[in-house]
Amino acid sequence: MVDQPLWEQIGSSFVQHYYQMFDSDRSQLGSIYIDASCLTWEGQQFQGKRAIVEKLTTLPFTKIAHSITAQDHQPTPDCCILSMVVGQLKADDDPIMGFHQSFILKNINDAWVCTNDMFRLAIHNFG
Repeated sequence: MVDQPLWEQIGSSFVQHYYQMFDSDRSQLGSIYIDASCLTWEGQQFQGKRAIVEKLTTLPFTKIAHSITAQDHQPTPDCCILSMVVGQLKADDDPIMGFHQSFILKNINDAWVCTNDMFRLAIHNFG
């Protein structure tokens, strides 16, 4: 088995940690963002750890479970990691829906944090 590049290891570990926290206790997600972080959630933009956590903790569901279908990670020229995730989620009694999410991770003071986060449900309107 070939060893994964470091950015793949970091990106995969982050993705596992993020969705585990999201599914169990969204209020803990503040630990991965910084005050300069940006979130775009279904086209709505939020900046700063407090605004991001407020958005994520007030989403209109009680329970959620994510299933990751695929994830890709790349190093960026400025020593960050770009991560893209595709998967499915199940919120409360809603039907299973696909989603896409992208993150930019940056090492600040020996800790990897999320500086940018973009989320979209994979809902298609072919009408």
